[in-house]
Amino acid sequence: MDENKLIDGKKIASDLRAETAVKVEAFKKDFNKVPTLAVVLVGEDPASQVYVKTKTKMAKEIGMDVEDHFLDTSVAETDLLKLIDDLNKNDKVNGILVQLPLPSHIDSRAIIDSIDPIKDADGFHAVNVGRNSIGGELLNETFTPCTPLGCYLMLKKSVADLKGMHAVIIGRSNIVGKPMAQLLLEESCTVTIVHSKTRNIEELTRQADIVVAAVGRPLMVKKDWIKEGAIVIDVGINRVDHPENPGKTKLVGDVDFDEVLSVASAITPVPGGVGPMTIACLLKNTVDAAIRQQQ
Repeated sequence: MDENKLIDGKKIASDLRAETAVKVEAFKKDFNKVPTLAVVLVGEDPASQVYVKTKTKMAKEIGMDVEDHFLDTSVAETDLLKLIDDLNKNDKVNGILVQLPLPSHIDSRAIIDSIDPIKDADGFHAVNVGRNSIGGELLNETFTPCTPLGCYLMLKKSVADLKGMHAVIIGRSNIVGKPMAQLLLEESCTVTIVHSKTRNIEELTRQADIVVAAVGRPLMVKKDWIKEGAIVIDVGINRVDHPENPGKTKLVGDVDFDEVLSVASAITPVPGGVGPMTIACLLKNTVDAAIRQQQ
């Protein structure tokens, strides 16, 4: 394996957490307060529980406080809205994260938009989505969703100037695809979004200088989808049967890493790529929120 081709998400995330830790110490000194993230988890989904535990651990490692709120799957939507209202009014809480997905009886959009936009650590509130879409100076007042922000920061580490590059984003979700497109448009990239209804996707991805795969289909992107020298960001996290250990599973991305490595100029691994950056960007957003709330 050509290690020089790997975009090391673990290392970039570690550096970002270190930068955020410096901000945390300065915040404590300047305001005699501790930046605090409130995490709301509804139900007992094992993957969500592990993810929340990791977020809490990393936040505390850089000197932040975390309030965990664990609610039963059957919680009423009105009770969840009441909790968020209390967190909005709590001056100690600087960032609010509601772990998705929520149970089917709860309207996720209503919950997300009940969060005060200045405490919206995930960047999903309609106000923050609108500011990200408009761009320009409004980007100084908004919070960008953590996964696309992490992808963007990794790209900036790989390419000094993104201007004029053609980026193809596979997936049109509100969580990754759409905000990723806005970030790259702000960098003067030419952006194409492809999705499940797009015809001949591979013809479009072969034109791309940058491919961001965020579709949730394991190993979908093959070598012949990628032109020589393209940069590939793999957002996918899929658990599949392990080919060499029956009864075991392994994590793979949306990109067939072993194939695509030979043609890409740079590529993120799974795991160890986008995942660590998502958490680091959540911590960054929370500390930035704390600072803005003091201004």
